[in-house]
Amino acid sequence: MTKSQRLTLSVLIIASLIVGVIGFAAFREDRHGVLTVSFLDIGQGDAIFISAPSGRQLLIDGGPPSGAVLRRLGDAMPWWDRSIDVVISTHPDADHVGGLIDVLARLTVGTIIRSSVEGDTKTFAAFNKAEADEGAHLVTAMRGQVVDLGAGTYLEILAPDRAVPGVDTNDGSIVARLVYGETSFMLTGDAPQSIENYLVALGTSTLKSDVLKAGHHGSKTSSSALFLGFVDPAYGMYSRGCDNKYGHPNQETVDMFARFGIPTLDTCTEGTITFVSDGQTVVRK
Repeated sequence: MTKSQRLTLSVLIIASLIVGVIGFAAFREDRHGVLTVSFLDIGQGDAIFISAPSGRQLLIDGGPPSGAVLRRLGDAMPWWDRSIDVVISTHPDADHVGGLIDVLARLTVGTIIRSSVEGDTKTFAAFNKAEADEGAHLVTAMRGQVVDLGAGTYLEILAPDRAVPGVDTNDGSIVARLVYGETSFMLTGDAPQSIENYLVALGTSTLKSDVLKAGHHGSKTSSSALFLGFVDPAYGMYSRGCDNKYGHPNQETVDMFARFGIPTLDTCTEGTITFVSDGQTVVRK
């Protein structure tokens, strides 16, 4: 290769890198007014990846410690993107925090939000260590907090409404509502019916949502008639693994959604399920 050819090749490489950087910046900053919410297919557990119109990204839970969440994030994120703005751990159960250990090890995370409820498993201890090693800004979730994702998108924390270090892990689960314009998503973790009904008692103005992630993977311990009536979703979501030992979703829960005429989607049968919102309507991608 001649000196002139080497020079030409170098110029082309530099130009390609510049175009890539510009393209990445554009990707991060301009989603053309679209919010994307993906319920990731990670087996028996929860993992929800949110990409706001501003380009900010949020991950709620990471599923079990199987490596599945990294594979699914690889599908949802550009290959060069190695960071997530906010990670939320709804509660200490392994099918929610297990995959976050890998996420914290592989990606740069700006802020971690977690419930004050404590777990006593080796998986939760490993998550705590990964969290400490990451060095992200830590926030303990409390009702009334708002996570601003920019461009009119925000996540409001509905539960817990107090410090809950010693309660059952599901009772201490974070419940949050994602809002963009006139659209919203109710994200309930594993919160049981007692917490759902308590949220109704606290006030119904923050419950109506277009999409409801069925609490506790469709267990009969969640999705009370009272809560479903006030959330009144256009879609219900089951995040669960096929042939799981718990029998999720429970037939009682399936019948309850059918009673309210709410169509449901299931990560077991359909894989990762993605919704998009323009601030006015929510549609499945």
